Amino acid sequence: MWAAAPLLLLLPVLWRLWRRGAAPLEPAGRAVLITGCDSGFGHLLALRLHRLGFTVFAGCLCPGGEGARRLQREAAAGAGRLRVLRLDVTRARDVLAAKELVLSHLPERGFWGLVNNAGISTFGETGWLSMEKYEKFADVNLLGSIRTTLAFLPLLRKYKGRIVFMSSIIAYFSLGNGIYSMTKAAIEKFCDALRLEMKKFGVRVCIIQPGNYARSTKIQPPVSAEEIWNELSEEEKAVYNKEYVQERANFFNSILSEGSTNGNEVVDAMVDALTSPAPKARYMVAKLKEKALVFVCALFPTVVMDSILSYALSK
Repeated sequence: MWAAAPLLLLLPVLWRLWRRGAAPLEPAGRAVLITGCDSGFGHLLALRLHRLGFTVFAGCLCPGGEGARRLQREAAAGAGRLRVLRLDVTRARDVLAAKELVLSHLPERGFWGLVNNAGISTFGETGWLSMEKYEKFADVNLLGSIRTTLAFLPLLRKYKGRIVFMSSIIAYFSLGNGIYSMTKAAIEKFCDALRLEMKKFGVRVCIIQPGNYARSTKIQPPVSAEEIWNELSEEEKAVYNKEYVQERANFFNSILSEGSTNGNEVVDAMVDALTSPAPKARYMVAKLKEKALVFVCALFPTVVMDSILSYALSK
């Protein structure tokens, strides 16, 4: 047993060397559908994949918006390889219409990838948010990804393609946005089950886990304490005061202001997940201190992580 230990230690190194030496995927003639392409990572990825030679179906919530128009301008010079379509992942008819469009315009090598990128975020302590808001977030961030995945699974199995999900390091801990953490933790578990089930079909399932990239996307605008206060129920207002809400809003806004502006770091991981001959199950794209938080959360008792986060919230 001990004699095999050095070989086991070498396996990760050998795997990395093999990944580097293996031939990358040929994009030409392969189709990819991306959700949430109005802005942020989805928008950047649609442009990147188009330039690489993929046939790209860019799903936009607002096909007449600025982001969609930019993609359409790009498509005009791309021999029809980039198509912008309306896609609200909470609407089953939008998802089915997207599938019909993909089927009617499949390139010669078929459907290669589905990127579940669409998502929304907000700030607020648990009791500050209405049940309607919880339902909306679950529908977009969790059920929307599941709804789209189920619709395209037959195609993905047929062409032995890839499924990429946008998660977050916030799946491991919460710091003022528990509603977002909840949906990302749930999507991680969905992916874990799906990844194992799809292996027998040759379909790879990958999770992208960005750190704080708030300044690279429009998923989380700055928080307004006044708006939060105005939306609180009378019961919550009796427990909290405006000063506390302002303090929490200032704290969260300070975190947002520290976000990276280089969204292409995340897009690089998404591209690798779609093109590598041996994609990773998880791509964590985060600063060292963010990775350290995840490490503590995964390996230490809960009381340790609670102490760290409580200290951060009290500063």
